[in-house]
Amino acid sequence: MKKITILLFFILLFSNCKPEKKDEIKTEVSNEKPSTEEPFILTVEKIDSTQFPSSIKYEGFIKNAVRWKDKLGDNIVITTETDIHFNDKFKHELDGRDAELFAYHFIISDNNVKQTWKVYDYISDCPVDIVASFVKNTFQVTDLDKNGIAETWLMYKTVCHGDVSPSDMKIIMYEGNTKYAMRGENKVAVGIDDNGKKQFEGGEYKLDENFKKGPKVFKEFAQKLWNDNLIETWED
Repeated sequence: MKKITILLFFILLFSNCKPEKKDEIKTEVSNEKPSTEEPFILTVEKIDSTQFPSSIKYEGFIKNAVRWKDKLGDNIVITTETDIHFNDKFKHELDGRDAELFAYHFIISDNNVKQTWKVYDYISDCPVDIVASFVKNTFQVTDLDKNGIAETWLMYKTVCHGDVSPSDMKIIMYEGNTKYAMRGENKVAVGIDDNGKKQFEGGEYKLDENFKKGPKVFKEFAQKLWNDNLIETWED
């Protein structure tokens, strides 16, 4: 009887001894499905008029023509200038000449063309020096805010003057149908002061509300573009 009691004691003792728990590695399983959407890479291709859909119409001589695809679809942008000419649509009282510039944005879908925006500016009836032209090497297509919708950047000057004075200068940017504008004057050297230092006139600008309230990266890009092309070089 004593042996049976001792045996039961050891059985109960070992049955209450649980193995020590090892450190557990918890793995959280997310219920979210992995994204199958590939990152957007903006690829802009230069094209010419032979590659336009036949229904695209434009005025002037082509300066830039590009095509790309983004979340909006298949995009084409064309910029043009007329150079200095005489256009009967303007009233001429000074026996002057005219100059116009245009920019067009189209969405192409199954060979159907939809114009989504157009930029137009001009100088008319100017009897002296006349400029209405895009600033050289400033046309760009970007995706600065990485949202898969490209931004189109236009920068141009307009002026009618017979002296050395600033030109009106503008940066117009479109993201989709949203327009951003920066307007002011370029800067020109107008003389030298008593210390031999160049004196300049112009250079001021104003940002519209969309630039002020929009993504910071847009405003910073516009300001850099402005400053990089601020001073008149008379080479355009």
